[in-house]
Amino acid sequence: MKFYIAACVSFVLSGLIRAQEKPAVSSEPNSVTVPAAIDHNRVVINADLALPNGSTERVRAWVDNGDPDLYLSRRLATLLGLAVSCNDHECSSPPPQEMIVGGMKIDLTGLKQAKIPLKPVDAASVLAAGMNVEINLPSSILRHYDVLIDFPGRKFSIGAPGTIHFRGPSGKVQINAENGLIQIPSQIENKKYNLALDFGASISFLSEDVFDKLAAAHPDWPHMTGAVGSANMWGADPETKWKVMRVDRLQYGPLFLANLVVVDMPKDWTDFFVKSAGMPTAGLLGSNALLNYRIGLDYTHSTVYFEFGRTFNFPDFDVIGITLRPEDDGRFTILGVVDFDGKPSVPLDSDGVQPGDHLVAVNDIPVRGSTMGQVWNMLGGTPGQERKLTIEHSGRQFTIAARVQHFLGELPDEKDGKRKR
Repeated sequence: MKFYIAACVSFVLSGLIRAQEKPAVSSEPNSVTVPAAIDHNRVVINADLALPNGSTERVRAWVDNGDPDLYLSRRLATLLGLAVSCNDHECSSPPPQEMIVGGMKIDLTGLKQAKIPLKPVDAASVLAAGMNVEINLPSSILRHYDVLIDFPGRKFSIGAPGTIHFRGPSGKVQINAENGLIQIPSQIENKKYNLALDFGASISFLSEDVFDKLAAAHPDWPHMTGAVGSANMWGADPETKWKVMRVDRLQYGPLFLANLVVVDMPKDWTDFFVKSAGMPTAGLLGSNALLNYRIGLDYTHSTVYFEFGRTFNFPDFDVIGITLRPEDDGRFTILGVVDFDGKPSVPLDSDGVQPGDHLVAVNDIPVRGSTMGQVWNMLGGTPGQERKLTIEHSGRQFTIAARVQHFLGELPDEKDGKRKR
């Protein structure tokens, strides 16, 4: 009996030992969903990166499927202990090993380098002026995962291939196998084009030749010169002369979009995008056209899903008519004033706004340090509403009153008869 009991005890103990010797099951998720901020139509999430001392640093990350390059701020590269080298135009470093999103590790080792904007010391945390981010999540990384952008729900999902359940109308797309850039078969007025899918862009673009042909054929389509609202992307000097137009209808894969606002894409930009995509392209569809959708990217099967989430017409061109440039120091420079009905939409003279002035506040709310999206939210509203703008000119501050204008009025249905300008 004693031998029998001893044998039983030995059997149980050996079983426990073998159980303890089994490798622990990993608790790391293979797909996650995290909150997303939609700032100036761009998708921004939280991400964690491991520091050399074993701790982690939480930063804001820009989800940009329209750019294959990884970017870091100089501050973040220094915290990560990366070896940074610079030339006259930009800096670079080896990429971090990974970033962590919602507890899921996103492998970055497939990238050759991280690009670092050449910024002054006091702007070391600035990745892109007007954005509160320090790293991006580029197409070259996203292409290895399932991705879902829920614009209405303000959520971002990423997972191993096959882990995300996509819904909604879908269409086959062309994906550059090397960098993950997406081109979607499209039609405008029964003519076929390829248009990139780029929810890293706040506005949509058409190549110069396509834009000009449509504008010449349809002088009644609403149009303007000068970037305001979501068309005011970065505050580059040429944005004051950008041509902007509302396209009546456009087929984009399985979608039929109406009243789509597009900007005339300069030829050098078009050439760059054609080279990056590795195929002909006539422009890109930005997030301004997608804010009512959940966009699913099934890279493995070269398929994009468009699930309709809500019906809402975003009045992103009911704004004050100025073009802004966000500076590295957090200030906002006024590049110009756009016309409305043939007249400057904001007082433009020695007693009003002049190019080069700085926008200090809107309705007494300071704008310095805000993002581009936050400032344009302040400058938007119902047409006719008045905004008090605090302006700085040569060190002197003054205030002016400006009214919200209804730029690029929507094209009504044909049955409504006369179209708005």
